[in-house]
Amino acid sequence: MINWFARHPNAANLLMAAIMLLGLTALPGLQRETLPEIENDEVEVRVIYKGATAEDVEDAICRRLEDALEGISDLDEMRCEASEGVGVATASMVEGALMARFLDDVKAEIDALDDLPEQTEPPIIKELGRTEAVISVAITGPRDPVALKAYAENLKSQLLTRADLAEVTISGFSDHHIRIEIADWRLRQFGLSAQDIANAVRRHSISTPAGRLESDQEDILIRFDDQRKHADEFFDLPVIASSTGATIRLGDIAGITDRFDRDEDKILFNGERAAVLNIAKTRSQDILEVLSTVERFVEQENLNAPQGIKLTLTQDRASVVQDRLNMLVKNGIQGLIMVFLVLWLFFSLRYSFWVTMGLPVSFLGALFVLPLFDVTINMISMVGLLIGIGLLMDDAIVIAENIASRMSKGDKPLHAAITGVKQVLPGIASSFATTLMVFGSLAFISGDIGQILRIMPIVLIIVISVSLLEAFLILPHHLSHSLAHMKSKKLSRFRQGFEARFSSFRDNWFGPLVDRAVDYRYLTLGIVFMMLILSIAVPAGGALKFVGFPDLDGDVLEARILLPQGTPLSRTEKVVEHLTQALERTNQAFTSSQPEQQSLVSNVTVIYGQNPDAYESGPHVARVVADLLSAEIRNAPLDDVINKWREETGQLTDVISIKFTEPAFGPGGRPIDLRLMGYDLERLKKASNELQAWLNGYQGVNDLSDDLRPGKREFRLHLKAGAGVLGLDAQQVSDQVRTAYQGMKIDEFQIGPESYEVNLRLIASDRVDAEDLYNLSIAGSEGRLIPLSAVAEIEEVRGWARINRVDRQRTVTVQGDVDRSQANAQELLALAQAEFIPGLLERYPDIHFDIQGESKESAKTGQSIGRNVLLGLIGVYMLLALQFKGYMAPLTVMLVIPAALIGVMFGHLALGLDLTMPSMVGMASLFGVVVNDSILLVVFIREASARGIAVMKAAKDAARARFRPILLTSISTIAGLTPLLLEKSLQAQILIPLAASIAFGLTAATLVALFLVPAVYCILDDFDLLGRLHDESDEELETISASQDQS
Repeated sequence: MINWFARHPNAANLLMAAIMLLGLTALPGLQRETLPEIENDEVEVRVIYKGATAEDVEDAICRRLEDALEGISDLDEMRCEASEGVGVATASMVEGALMARFLDDVKAEIDALDDLPEQTEPPIIKELGRTEAVISVAITGPRDPVALKAYAENLKSQLLTRADLAEVTISGFSDHHIRIEIADWRLRQFGLSAQDIANAVRRHSISTPAGRLESDQEDILIRFDDQRKHADEFFDLPVIASSTGATIRLGDIAGITDRFDRDEDKILFNGERAAVLNIAKTRSQDILEVLSTVERFVEQENLNAPQGIKLTLTQDRASVVQDRLNMLVKNGIQGLIMVFLVLWLFFSLRYSFWVTMGLPVSFLGALFVLPLFDVTINMISMVGLLIGIGLLMDDAIVIAENIASRMSKGDKPLHAAITGVKQVLPGIASSFATTLMVFGSLAFISGDIGQILRIMPIVLIIVISVSLLEAFLILPHHLSHSLAHMKSKKLSRFRQGFEARFSSFRDNWFGPLVDRAVDYRYLTLGIVFMMLILSIAVPAGGALKFVGFPDLDGDVLEARILLPQGTPLSRTEKVVEHLTQALERTNQAFTSSQPEQQSLVSNVTVIYGQNPDAYESGPHVARVVADLLSAEIRNAPLDDVINKWREETGQLTDVISIKFTEPAFGPGGRPIDLRLMGYDLERLKKASNELQAWLNGYQGVNDLSDDLRPGKREFRLHLKAGAGVLGLDAQQVSDQVRTAYQGMKIDEFQIGPESYEVNLRLIASDRVDAEDLYNLSIAGSEGRLIPLSAVAEIEEVRGWARINRVDRQRTVTVQGDVDRSQANAQELLALAQAEFIPGLLERYPDIHFDIQGESKESAKTGQSIGRNVLLGLIGVYMLLALQFKGYMAPLTVMLVIPAALIGVMFGHLALGLDLTMPSMVGMASLFGVVVNDSILLVVFIREASARGIAVMKAAKDAARARFRPILLTSISTIAGLTPLLLEKSLQAQILIPLAASIAFGLTAATLVALFLVPAVYCILDDFDLLGRLHDESDEELETISASQDQS
């Protein structure tokens, strides 16, 4: 095959064109995103139980859901959150199980439930993480919320009709109601109960089938349709009709309004009431295509919108994807140029061009294959391609060097190309196998972080595989033609000068150093061992910090506000105003230093009634969301902006917490995420307070809080003993109180895309304080109205706002953030486990402790990397043992693996980087690359020894012979990564540690391979641990030599 492609006049060119054409064809259809998707592993079951307290929900909902889901297969963990009016159970699936089957099992068990309270709504079951937020559209203009919602509904319908969007939701509004409110004194005046009003509405607002007419010609359906669907249609609805003909109508005794259920469910955009369209994509959709679709729609709609209405793009999570991919493409092009320049130093221009051409061919071929493995274009796959720029050159350089060597020995160009490739084919195959062992093991690392990072080795395996095809079948043809042209040309003065200086450096500087390293081989080994110990001491001593997953700076920042339960909306609005003013001062502080003095903050959105961290809704929570100048433009790191905003905000006495953060981007979780488990909530709360007090004693700990907070004041009613005499039972009293304060749903109907509820309750002025409750009129069996205080005891208590359960145990979770410039979360948690937690558990023996969040995910992925890399290295050893037909020589080769740690650790230290999970993956990937050069060295030493040359001399000669190709392959890899290492963009910070591990580790491994491997080989020979090579047949040695000989 190699011979045929090299000799055929155009087969190599056609194959190259076919590979590139396939890649170019696949390119437009490649899906783009910031990070690889994390597989869904959670199913949520939500049950609405209006008016119920957290304790009620725990008993009536959570315990029953836990009983139902406990026995399903592949269940890893079950959580349940009980809060006011709703219970939410989340079932987590074990990694690697099938989500479709897991979801079906959950649905089957929930559908079989038959003991939920009657007042609950049907359970809502959904798979979490099916969609991803892309961007939002803020609509401002209409002052009337009803008109604003109607316009938003119209735009939503247009978006879903005209664009291929997965999900568009409207926020800024609660459920739409036709609200009927009546005063208690009105009920007493006419001797009515709330039930009487509801019955009157139901009698006069009807839409129901009434049968059909059947004739010989056709069937005609009959329907009675007198349903009232607008507020003004309810005013003349008769409630009381006297025998004299006088009629009391609903509008005479009640207020009737078309409104939204909760006042706190509103959004302000740059100070104006707004409706917000939230656009999300599915896993299979390209985030930038969705963004482009929405941008075009908004641009067109702004031209057609009525006067005063404006649409603005906000909370953009997609543009940053384009910025990051552009940054990586730029670095890739720069790296490609640098690799070409490095090759040009060692080869002719024409020769370097064809060696470098293997890169675009391999990349385009890989782009065709990537979608077959569900790999998208994202930051991790792109950095895999960046690393591939250098790694792909290794095989091409080996082939090019050997072909040039054959040519220099007198072979004709075509024969040199064919023979040169065949000669190194076994060695390249062996190197590929060792690389595949390590990269293949990394393709199966686990955990959320692992799911993201394992994309890189998958990409590298695919790219290297395609590059082998190019190197064996396409490159020889092109190099033979290049050599034919070069044969008649004299070397340029630059080439002659460079070759002379390089030879002089190798013979006069490098050679003597190798001689000393071999002569003083025990000292050499000791120096390297000492350096290794020092490199391990760098992180162990605290000079290098470990961070699970680097922060990704986005373009959206928010403050999440939590006040005590029961706080009125007016107080929350004052806190929000304080934060927006602090944000404006922060904006002014940074704007002057931005490029062209652009405003750092472009838009401010205030969302009332939401706080994702608190898992609560109501008038006591809110979010202030700021759209920032693009991370590619601004020169203010997000942490600096957060710290300034926090400083400008100061302390607010009645606020439970204000968390300044960026919406979740990437895996890992919170830096501080500690779970306490037990059964007594009071003791859990006390333990949590002690833990928080200890953590707050360390500088750099911010936004610390737990998820167990006091709920609203609660009046609990107990029926008095004499209530039965009045014809009342507990159910009757409960229903009437619930109707007055919770409201009664009388009817429900649909107008266009929106659902309306007709709701009856007491007027707001009768629902203010305890006195109103005591005086509430309760209708007895004979229609007599009785004050509630006469039939029920009223007790005031305060429960919990939210109760969390994990695997049937109550829990309290303490979460917080860490300013990485002042503290390290890993060290802080380790200190807590060593110094504080043991004492805490002694004081509270009924409580258990568990670490969650970033630390748990990092540990899970780190253990997986360690286990998989170990298996990969065992595979590498076995391959080398087979190749060398011994057990000690492979150890000599693998010595460079721990030695690479020296470069990794000191490289991170020199650049001021933290050790991260990307660093670990880069280091693990390095292990599959650095052994290749050592293999060549050992083979050369063994070949020379077999010819009778002394081992020491053979080791020295082999280092000199392999100096050029080893140096060239290492420099080309490092050159490909240099632009990324020098990248100042905020977006590159996640990738720089990974590139630093490979670049600095490869530098250290190259030096160690050239000096330590010959020295250690001689040490093994000193102790006669290598066996006698002269006992092996000449044929076997020639096979080994031919497989690795390159020069």
